[in-house]
Amino acid sequence: MTPKPPTPQDRSPRRADTSYTSTAKVMHWLMAVLIPATMALGMYVEGLPFSPEKLKLIAWHKWAGVSLFLLVALRLTWRLFHPPPPLPASMAPALRMAAHAGHALLYVLMFAIPLTGWLMSSAKGVPTVWFGVVPIPDLLGKDEALGKLLQATHMYLNWLLAATLVGHIAAALKHHFLDRDDILTRMLPTINRKDRT
Repeated sequence: MTPKPPTPQDRSPRRADTSYTSTAKVMHWLMAVLIPATMALGMYVEGLPFSPEKLKLIAWHKWAGVSLFLLVALRLTWRLFHPPPPLPASMAPALRMAAHAGHALLYVLMFAIPLTGWLMSSAKGVPTVWFGVVPIPDLLGKDEALGKLLQATHMYLNWLLAATLVGHIAAALKHHFLDRDDILTRMLPTINRKDRT
């Protein structure tokens, strides 16, 4: 009798699809650095008196926001064509739903925050020129009252993102230290194990 050829599951206890792709990892950790840095810069600038230095830092903050908006769009596009690895089978259905809802909220906020910043700049009549080279078109006409409303919305969404990120990190640490599954490790850089591209 001819033996049955081994399946990918038989060949390795950790299949390639148990880890995120290398591209997804790079984008994840790049955003993990850029998002808090951009938020911190925005909060720092908010408390500064009006000056040429403040205007320069505001420009940097806006450049970072545009870059993050594009990076989120790229990351979401990559995710659509490269689905993430499945959640551990041991996770309860309610926790699975919470995990999916948390990720969905992160993506919504990562799009909404730069967008509200863009709209705010437009309503305040302050043009954005990405890295001082690429002009970003205004989405709204100048409207001082709307600009203030969008500024408040931008700020509150940032606080919501900060809280969501804290929950995201806490959940990853819980999975690693208490549940002892691979939720955290499959997003960490690897050297000896070949990731998907």
